Amino acid sequence: MIKSVIVGLLFASVLVFGVEKDPKDPGWKPTPLMRSVAPDTAKVGDVVTVTGENLDKARVAAVYFTDGKSEIKLSVVEQNETTVKVKVPDAAKPGRLRFMVLTAGAEPQYLEQPVTVVIE
Repeated sequence: MIKSVIVGLLFASVLVFGVEKDPKDPGWKPTPLMRSVAPDTAKVGDVVTVTGENLDKARVAAVYFTDGKSEIKLSVVEQNETTVKVKVPDAAKPGRLRFMVLTAGAEPQYLEQPVTVVIE
């Protein structure tokens, strides 16, 4: 009986005192995810629209093209929760490029996305 009470108190104290927030982490944020791009073929100067989830400025600080070796920062024309419109820069070379985002927050991360565009 006493063991049960001690275990219960220990468990309750872990629940109460063990859920302190990390001061560096202002809270959990959903991960940005790009699902599609239109058009899927573009030229320098074109604006392409990427759709997905959690793409607003609170979660996505910057958008890039990557070929796995180098990155090109894109100019964001418009951004909201489900879409990001970006302009294809002069530095984009012909070929298939993948999108990558830099997350916003205390500990930003680069995340390659499962979406590609062909630059002509």
